[in-house]
Amino acid sequence: MKHQAFATALLLCSASWAAAQQATDAIAPEAASQPAAGADAFGPLTDAARAALDAKAEGRPVAGQDWMVSAAHPLAVQAGARVLEAGGSAADAMVAVQTVLGLVEPQSSGLGGGAFLVWYDAGTGELTTLDGRETAPMAATPRLFLDEEGQPLEFMEAVVGGLSVGTPGTPALLEAAHRRWGRANWPGLFDDAIRLAEYGFTVSPRLASLVAGEVDALQADAATTDYFFPGGQPVAAGATLRNPDYAETLRLLAAEGADGFYGGKVAEGIVAAVRGADNPGLLSMQDLSAYRVVERPAVCVEYRAHDVCGMGPPSSGGLTVGQILGMLGGYDLAALGAESPESWRLIGDASRLAFADRGRFMADSDHVPMPTEGLIDPAYLADRAKLLAGDDSLPEVAPGNPGWSHAALWGQDSSLELPSTTHISIVDGQGNALSMTTTIENGFGSRVMANGFLLNNELTDFSFETHDENGWPIANALAPGKRPRSSMAPTIVLKDDRPVMVIGSPGGSRIIGYVARAIVAHLDWGMDIQQAVAAPNIVNRFGPMDVEPGLPAALAEGLAAIGFELNETELTSGLQGIVIGPDGLTGGADPRREGIALGG
Repeated sequence: MKHQAFATALLLCSASWAAAQQATDAIAPEAASQPAAGADAFGPLTDAARAALDAKAEGRPVAGQDWMVSAAHPLAVQAGARVLEAGGSAADAMVAVQTVLGLVEPQSSGLGGGAFLVWYDAGTGELTTLDGRETAPMAATPRLFLDEEGQPLEFMEAVVGGLSVGTPGTPALLEAAHRRWGRANWPGLFDDAIRLAEYGFTVSPRLASLVAGEVDALQADAATTDYFFPGGQPVAAGATLRNPDYAETLRLLAAEGADGFYGGKVAEGIVAAVRGADNPGLLSMQDLSAYRVVERPAVCVEYRAHDVCGMGPPSSGGLTVGQILGMLGGYDLAALGAESPESWRLIGDASRLAFADRGRFMADSDHVPMPTEGLIDPAYLADRAKLLAGDDSLPEVAPGNPGWSHAALWGQDSSLELPSTTHISIVDGQGNALSMTTTIENGFGSRVMANGFLLNNELTDFSFETHDENGWPIANALAPGKRPRSSMAPTIVLKDDRPVMVIGSPGGSRIIGYVARAIVAHLDWGMDIQQAVAAPNIVNRFGPMDVEPGLPAALAEGLAAIGFELNETELTSGLQGIVIGPDGLTGGADPRREGIALGG
């Protein structure tokens, strides 16, 4: 009877929970913008990078025999390619790629943010995941984002300023990965980023349009204003932008390692910026010096005789992607095809069921108990998959009852996660594979700048409320030192214990749908990697089916006929993928953003 009452309560609260999620989702994420039309938009590029841009424009994958890198900006990909060409490892190349991305794509990731990394070691056959997620300041309390009356702050009121800034994890992750798997000399990995920061890089159309759309929020902080609005005007596409402060920070990192970031003048500059903002935060020197990267078990689910492996808690990405695929395993999506409404009914409702579990159970498992194994137990997923057996969309969904190793009861979370993130996929000449998703959360993060880089607003990934409407505690509530739940889903797909696909995307909570869709497109529908990352985005999390403009009329009519409400919107994924096959490597880059894949 207790279990029956529990299930009934879950169903009754599901409608209000979905409404809350949809209301928060109405807040504009990182704005959509057209990617650059051609190579000239990025300044000097190698012939190989220009050819890669042409391949993407023509819908063709890029081929390579020994190595491949796919990331969100050609200058960053070039930097990684130079490292790989010289015999460096995927971990070495990642450092070069990330430090350039933090300069040329500052709205999405950088030293002021955090990341999750999945690594396949060709020498040992082992899969490792590293958690470089930001942490809440030790002085923070669960009421950080409540006003004096105990009501949640408006989202952007919480975001802009120092209040939303967590302890950055990306610099520590760069060093941790290099120490484990690096082959190249550490200081040399910063050369491209330092040169571009010092002498200037060409502002891309995407960056220019995003700055122009953020005029008010980006001028709340003096350092941010000075950088993005030289002479009082937003930076223009084609202009040369220099960042000597970032170059100096990189020199300290190159010379001193992560200690040069988490102590001394860089750390002092971060704390001063956070505490001196108009909306001041709580980050301290002690928070920075205490930060540690955490190695965690990978989350793997079998799908079509492959193992799909990703990041576990505090990310919900690996679990939720795994749940979606695990529920779809008994249905023949290959026979149905990519344009079948029935395919998308199954994918959409599997996603809704997974998101119901995500909202109730998933958080930082160092701080709250989680049924991690139960959520991806094959028997549990098979039971949940039975709910997909009908012909129409599910009228409502509710969290399930996964197996627990101990008892706990969590309330439903409606926290918002907006997309300002980037993804890096790399395979090196030794056969190592790296999938890393990296972020500062919302577009331009907290809009506060220190030492030449933007600071994150990751604390707003926590639930602003501590209990749901039924009075149950929320697993993803803020706590000192806790890591906020994420949807980042860096993924490596294995076949016979060897990697065959490296994939990931930005996109807030829609990351999960983008990554699951790309895996289905490749494994079920036989698409090559460029086709898989470029295929139409159709995402369902909370009931309405989010679809990109231009959906085929027959598919749209079919989805509406089986009960889905269609929400046409920009779905700016940024999938970066690599497929490893018997004839070599192929890479793809999402045409919705500016990235490329480059191989050798």
